[in-house]
Amino acid sequence: MNNETGKPEFWEAAFVEKQEMWGFEPANSAILTKDFFIEKGIKNVLVPGMGYGRNARIFRDNGMAVTGIEISQTAIDIAHKHFGTDMPVYHGSVTDMPFDDKKYDGIFCHALIHLLDENERAKLIRDCYHQLSSDGYMVFSMISKAASTYGQGTLISKDRYEMFGGVNMFFYDQESVHAAFDTAGLFEITEVSENYPMFLVKCKKEER
Repeated sequence: MNNETGKPEFWEAAFVEKQEMWGFEPANSAILTKDFFIEKGIKNVLVPGMGYGRNARIFRDNGMAVTGIEISQTAIDIAHKHFGTDMPVYHGSVTDMPFDDKKYDGIFCHALIHLLDENERAKLIRDCYHQLSSDGYMVFSMISKAASTYGQGTLISKDRYEMFGGVNMFFYDQESVHAAFDTAGLFEITEVSENYPMFLVKCKKEER
């Protein structure tokens, strides 16, 4: 694996140095998804790439059982320090999913998929879809081409650039969102503002 997301030491160093680097307020994507999950009666949520839990916490605080996946042990330790140890977290890369054989009725994956290469992105979508219960929902957020950083750094492949001292990022547009998610129950794409312009993508698993 040749990108930073597959290297635990990249994220471990980042969390060791910067600790709660994004603060404790949840991302706008997490707030919108929390409201959506409440509306749909979601009870158990998987959060791949949980970080130190700032986005997972909002689901737990609204009565949902949360399970996380996180590559950095330091981030997990920070999450346990601030939010308690009652939220199970698998220590590992999302590229190694699944970590259990549970089915979740909600999955929320924020600002992670665009850090993966093409094969890893496709695998993450398949793995998440597989772990959804029937009629479950998964929500992904990812950076869009509207971001000011699009086109900066070193071009690796179509719409994917190396930047920020070694972070590889794939920038999505509507076409690439459809190409990736149409076979995974895609039913809504909205734009959401975080530190960068992003897409919020909703999928539903309907058993055929």
